[in-house]
Amino acid sequence: MEDMASSMGGGGTRLCSPLTQSLGCRSSSSSSRSLPLAQPHLDPCQQPVTALDQAFCQERQGPDAFPPDPLELLRECEEALKDRPPRFHRNFIYPRDGEKSPGSQIRVMQWNILAQALGEGVDSFVQCPPEALCWSQRKYLILEEILTYRPHILCLEEVDHYYDTFQPILAGLGYSSNFCPKPWSPCLNVVGNNGPDGCALFFDQSRFECLDSVSVRLSAMLIPTNQVAVLTMLRCRATGRRVCVAVTHLKARTGWERLRSAQGSDLLRHLQNLIQHSSSGPTGPLGIDSDTPLIICGDFNAVPTEEVYRRFVLSPLGLDSAYKKLSGDGLSEPEYTTWKIRPEGECCSTLDYIWYTQSKLSVEAVLNMPTEEQIGPNRLPSFNYPSDHLSLVCDFTFKEE
Repeated sequence: MEDMASSMGGGGTRLCSPLTQSLGCRSSSSSSRSLPLAQPHLDPCQQPVTALDQAFCQERQGPDAFPPDPLELLRECEEALKDRPPRFHRNFIYPRDGEKSPGSQIRVMQWNILAQALGEGVDSFVQCPPEALCWSQRKYLILEEILTYRPHILCLEEVDHYYDTFQPILAGLGYSSNFCPKPWSPCLNVVGNNGPDGCALFFDQSRFECLDSVSVRLSAMLIPTNQVAVLTMLRCRATGRRVCVAVTHLKARTGWERLRSAQGSDLLRHLQNLIQHSSSGPTGPLGIDSDTPLIICGDFNAVPTEEVYRRFVLSPLGLDSAYKKLSGDGLSEPEYTTWKIRPEGECCSTLDYIWYTQSKLSVEAVLNMPTEEQIGPNRLPSFNYPSDHLSLVCDFTFKEE
């Protein structure tokens, strides 16, 4: 069964909200207001998966006691982008054929958003017009994608505008976050850069509380590398159940397969350590907490035939890749999660994944990939899509204990 995740409403009057304040609009006075509990005029796919926890919101004090209306911010993005081609229209696929698990859904988004310094400086997207990479417009395309799907958990890579854009704007929507920059970010070699890029993990504070969070510099054979990860232990406010979420970005380029495999093994080790440190429940045969599911997002820079992919499939943590649900047999990854043209040629590959503990979580919905026709002959990025990687979005539920 399919459902269309269509764009919400046309652009309205530009408002000087926290979004535009962060992006250069003059500040103005504002009053506290609650987020509407329902938006009956919207397509169901565009409504928040669950309403905000009102008791939690009422505990917050001060002028920012309530998040701004994300629909209002989305309309501001659409207004700023009104002269650009429309964004991709993508369907949600429901692998359980309409059979829904009990309990609230958890929406997760994984996305390599393309560091601004790399896009303009060194990545050489030969078919992408330079104007399409301008930050003054591209930031709106990135925010539009996030605001359209409203994830409870948002995992981003190649973030080099964390402090001036994504952290303040998403904090205004009720997200808490952690950011880990690369120690030797290639962005720093670009003139006029905005600082190092890295991984960022955001979560909706009305839905989750943070129990623990660590930033990790991944190692290979005990040698620190330039790749990082953020690992966060969350407790669902609605159910009291915990979930451990990680975001990472492994080493890029052909020839580094063994390094990626070692980095993946190190990440799995760190996840086991975090779960054991936070554990209060029963453990499995390897000392792994059997009650805490994992969600691991990232740009692995590895196709499904690589060793690091097999390490995750065969891990004792019981992981599976959510995007295999798009295939008819549930066994194959999508044909691509990135599609770009560089001087050395065209690259159409699956490199991005959302891994999850299949014994503890059910995949309720998966956002499919845009078609080749939608992407267009010049591939990505483009005037209507801001990154060379496509976002992945999944809805999960906890399985009954």
